[in-house]
Amino acid sequence: MLRRGFILFLPRLVGLLVVACCSMSIVYMLACTPKGDNQQLALPRVHSLTAKEGYESILQEREEQHRNYIISLKKQIAQLKAELQGRTEQLKNMQNQYPDSSDIRLDHSKPEKAQVNLLAFLRSQVDKAEVHSGVKLSTEYAAVPFESFTLQKVYQLETGLTRHPEEKPVRKDKRDELIEVIELAVGSLNKPDGVSKAKPHVYTASDFVEGIYRTEKNKGTLYELTFKGDAKHQFKKIVLFRPFGPVMKVKNENVNMADTLINVIVPLAKRASKFRQFMQNFREMGIQQDGRIHLTVVYFGKEQMNEVKSILENTSRSANFKNFTFIQLNEEFSRGKGLDVGARFWKGNNVVLFFCDVDIYFTAEFLNSCRLNTQPGKKVFYPVLFSQYNPSIIYGHHDSIPSLEQQLIIKKETGFWRDFGFGMTCQYRSDFINIGGFDLDIKGWGGEDVHLYRKYLHSNLMVIRTPVRGLFHLWHEKQCLDELTPEQYKMCMQSKAMNEASHGQLGMLIFKQEIETHLQRQKLSSKNT
Repeated sequence: MLRRGFILFLPRLVGLLVVACCSMSIVYMLACTPKGDNQQLALPRVHSLTAKEGYESILQEREEQHRNYIISLKKQIAQLKAELQGRTEQLKNMQNQYPDSSDIRLDHSKPEKAQVNLLAFLRSQVDKAEVHSGVKLSTEYAAVPFESFTLQKVYQLETGLTRHPEEKPVRKDKRDELIEVIELAVGSLNKPDGVSKAKPHVYTASDFVEGIYRTEKNKGTLYELTFKGDAKHQFKKIVLFRPFGPVMKVKNENVNMADTLINVIVPLAKRASKFRQFMQNFREMGIQQDGRIHLTVVYFGKEQMNEVKSILENTSRSANFKNFTFIQLNEEFSRGKGLDVGARFWKGNNVVLFFCDVDIYFTAEFLNSCRLNTQPGKKVFYPVLFSQYNPSIIYGHHDSIPSLEQQLIIKKETGFWRDFGFGMTCQYRSDFINIGGFDLDIKGWGGEDVHLYRKYLHSNLMVIRTPVRGLFHLWHEKQCLDELTPEQYKMCMQSKAMNEASHGQLGMLIFKQEIETHLQRQKLSSKNT
C-alpha cells in the first residue's frame, strides 16, 4: 500500500522540483543582470551573435568597479585606524602627564607617588588657564577682568563692603597674598642665571612698579608684575601663577533638622500695621509650611500694645499656634536690649535664635538655611538679605503697584544686597550667651548689630556670611531722629539714601524736567513735519 502511494506521488514530486528549478533560474538571471549607472542594462538576445561578448564586457566592467570600490574602502579604513591610533596615543600621553583631579589620591602610604601626581595636576592647571594664550569667549560678560595693585593700593572692580574703588588691602588674606607674591617675584629676579658674568642688579620691593592679577575660580590666580629695569624705559616683567588644587572631599554626613526649633525674636515699639503684615508672613511660612518655630515679641512702651497683642492672639486662635511669648518693657526702645532680653528669657533646651525685625519677609527655605548654617560651639549665620527699593519709584510708571509677593524679585531694578547690615542673624542660644550678648549701653537705632558681629569675628566661631534668596527687607520710609548720636545719624541717613532706588532710577528723577522738555520738543518737531 505504501509502495503504491509512493509510486503515484513520485511524478508529482518530480514536476514540482522542475518548476522550482526553473523559477530559481529566472530569479537568478534577473538578480544577476548588471545595471548601468542610471538604468538597467538590457539582456542580450539569445540568438544574437554578440551575446557572449556582451556578457563578458559587462562582467569585466562590474568586476573593475567592485575592485576599485574595495580598494577605496580599504584606504579609508586604514586612514581611520591610523588616526584613531594617533588620538589614542595622544590621549594616553595627556592622561599620564596630567592626571584628572578625580584620580588624585593623597595616599600617605606612597607619599612620593602622591606628590608627583599632585605636581602634575598643578602644572596642568597652568595649561588650562588663560596664561600663555587667549581663549575664545562667547560674550563680553564671560571675560574675567584683572585688578591692579601697587605697594600701597589695590584698584578693584569688586569693591566689597567698603565700596572703595581703590584702597589699602584691608583684608588680611588679600594683604598677605600680595606681599607673598611681591617677595616671591623679587627672589626670582635676584636668583643667579649662571650665564651673565656682570655684577647682577639686586632687586628690592621698591623697584616694583605695578601688578595685575585675576582669579579663575576653577584653575588659579594669575599675577603679572612689572619692575624697574637696568636703564630708563626698561622693565622686568615676571608672571606667576598660583594653581588651585584638586577638589577634595572633606566631610560626608547626614543632617537631621526635624526637631530643630527656631525662636524668632522681634523687638517692637508701636508699628502695629507693620506687625500685622509680619504676622501674615509668619503664619504662612513659619506656622503652616515650617511648623518648627517659636515667636518671641519684646514690646517697648504701651502705645499700640493692645492692638499688637490682639493681632498675636487672633493668629494664635485661627492657626492653633501656642508657641509664642510676649514680653513688655516699660522703657525707651532699644533693639539690642529687646533681642538680649528675648534670648535670655528662653528656658527650654538649646535653641536656634533668629534675630528679626518687623519689616522682614522670610521664606520656609530660609528657615532651613538658618538651621543648616548654625552649629553650637562652631558656626553662626549672618545672611545678606535683599533690600527692596521704594515701590512707588520702581513701579511709578505702572497702572498699579503689584502685590507684595510679586514685588519680591531679586533684580538690580528692584533692590540690592544689604551687605552693610548685620542685624538679621541666626545662632544657637548657648553661643549668644557665651559671647556676652549685646552691648546694652547702645540705645536707639544702629550699632548694636555690628558690635555683636565683631564679637563673633574675634572668637573661634566660624561666621557664615552669604547672600540668601529667601530673606527680604521690605521698604519703609526711614526716620532719622534728632536724638541719635552723630555717628548713628550719619549711618541712618546713608541707609535712607540707599533704600530709595537704584542710581539709574534716582537719575531719572533728578533729570525728570529735562526728559519732559525733550519729549515736548520731539512732539512739536513731529507736528511741524
